[in-house]
Amino acid sequence: MTGEMDASVFEEISSLVTEGRLASSREIDTLGTLEVLRVIHEEDRLVPLAVGECLGEIAAVVDRVVDSFRGGGSLVYIGAGTSGRLGILDASECPPTFGTDPGEVRGLIAGGMESVFRAKEGAEDDPDGGRAAIDEAGVRAVDVVVGIAASRRTPYVHGALRRAKEIGAFTALVTCNPATSGETRAGAIPFIDVIVAPVVGPEVISGSTRMKAGTAQKLVLNMITTAAMIRRGKTYGNLMIDLRPGSRKLVERGRRIVMEVVGVEYDAAVRLLEKAGGRVKTALVMGLRSVDAQEAERLLERAGGFVRRALET
Repeated sequence: MTGEMDASVFEEISSLVTEGRLASSREIDTLGTLEVLRVIHEEDRLVPLAVGECLGEIAAVVDRVVDSFRGGGSLVYIGAGTSGRLGILDASECPPTFGTDPGEVRGLIAGGMESVFRAKEGAEDDPDGGRAAIDEAGVRAVDVVVGIAASRRTPYVHGALRRAKEIGAFTALVTCNPATSGETRAGAIPFIDVIVAPVVGPEVISGSTRMKAGTAQKLVLNMITTAAMIRRGKTYGNLMIDLRPGSRKLVERGRRIVMEVVGVEYDAAVRLLEKAGGRVKTALVMGLRSVDAQEAERLLERAGGFVRRALET
């Protein structure tokens, strides 16, 4: 029985696009440094094109994430290995960039947080571990859970998505393998609502999904959170106006934004931000509407946090 199961898994994994051998890199070990880099670069150029084929599916995920945030929910990424680390990376960048609460976008990884720094082999093969991670994270029906699995088949991720769907959460899978027989990219798997599948082909080093597949997943996750934050009023044009000034660089960036948008000199921008309690959004409305901080906050609240709407009120 075990031999039959092993054979089945062997066939399943062997059929994955991400496990294939790339013709252009079959003799890469015979090339010089510059030639090796050219092979890698030529393959990397294909990644954005593959992601571009999935914009409709990504948009569907973004819209559900926005709805979740409006309802007090959160976005939860879950994956194993490189995929899990990418989810944690994207989640960790949201608070300083967009001023979000750390609980709004979270990343979970097979094997726990120590797996971020040291691979924990075998953790990805445990579907019960994925289910337990969802329960331990307190996932609710209002949340969105995005599984990340280059291979499409990672048992830990599937277990997590099954549990999230049982709870009533919206679920999505980011993978780099195409639909199998009977599936569709729109999500024919019962426990997955949307499948985002940028198919980037075999890796330069066969099976090393930290390369093209990892790049594709990073692009997709960037799109999900960035587009969702724009839809929440976290930007004014292309300026990050809800940043948290946790470093000197971010403090100066906030001042520069106020200078540019309000049209004031450096010292005036500093004073506006001081009166606004360091909140760039508030300082912008204060400067552009000539109101105090309290009135600026009231206008922003009425506008749902959107600076542009607050200025038009």
